[in-house]
Amino acid sequence: MSLMTTSLRRARQVRPHVGLAAPASRPAADRPLRHRRRPRLAGWLFLLPMVLVFGCFAWWPILRSLVLSVQYTNLVDPPTWVGLDNFSNLLADPLLWTTVRNTVWFVLLALVFGFPLPILLSVVMSELRRFSGLFRVLVYLPVAIPPVVAVLMWKWFYDPDFGMFNQVLGVFGLGPFPWLQDTATAMPSLVLEATWAASGSTVLIYLAALTSVPGELYEAAEIDGASIWRRVWHVTLPQLRGVLLIMLLLQIIGTFRVFTEPFVLTDGGPEDSTVTILLLIYRYAFINGDYGTAAALGVLLALALGVISAVYLRLTRKWSRT
Repeated sequence: MSLMTTSLRRARQVRPHVGLAAPASRPAADRPLRHRRRPRLAGWLFLLPMVLVFGCFAWWPILRSLVLSVQYTNLVDPPTWVGLDNFSNLLADPLLWTTVRNTVWFVLLALVFGFPLPILLSVVMSELRRFSGLFRVLVYLPVAIPPVVAVLMWKWFYDPDFGMFNQVLGVFGLGPFPWLQDTATAMPSLVLEATWAASGSTVLIYLAALTSVPGELYEAAEIDGASIWRRVWHVTLPQLRGVLLIMLLLQIIGTFRVFTEPFVLTDGGPEDSTVTILLLIYRYAFINGDYGTAAALGVLLALALGVISAVYLRLTRKWSRT
């Protein structure tokens, strides 16, 4: 009897609290449809300006280039449909293969000299304890200079008579050297200027990536007696593997599209030894007035870079995950 009385008392104590419980939230499926569409609509409204800008300045020029590549037009007279004639005429031009060879040579030189230099500078700057901010400003300063101004400054440096390089080398009894007037030194001279102009932003990217490397790895390497070069090889480079792969691909694409240096420094000379693909596109369009062939060459360049990027990503997929 006492057990029954106790159970009834507990039930009476619990019963009032049951009525005070908060009502269950309404399932998402039962909510009005207009409430569920509001976040999506707001997201699309915020995204719409960027889509319009990107479509106007990126996708529309691409589609326009595809149309121009199968037309003959000077952008004044009505265009004429020529099909694949622009591509056949382009492939029959002997200057095209000279241009491709020059561009590949520029890319190889830029990778050999321009890719390791930012890595080396970033590692050295990360090891500095004093004046690191000053060195970062000095390294990034070439990026802040307008590209044409920087190229014109280097054109004065390369001057065979009054250039700074020959003046400095003349003190040691060397030179003068025809930097931009010789077919053997013209392309390396362009690569030197391009490396100086573009390495600043790459150095800052590597410095930012170095901050994510755990300090315990360096401490363990120092305890093991590893030198700075061993720490770089066994700790820094493996930790920056993903960034290195991306920057290498971006540099390959960027060097294939070089234009300012050969256009301002050499105008493709001497003897067409520095004519690049983009410079040839400029000549087709703005000197010959053949915008159809220029667009065809641009389409071929885009396809080639797409194939190179796909092959590169395929080959480096496993290495980037290990």
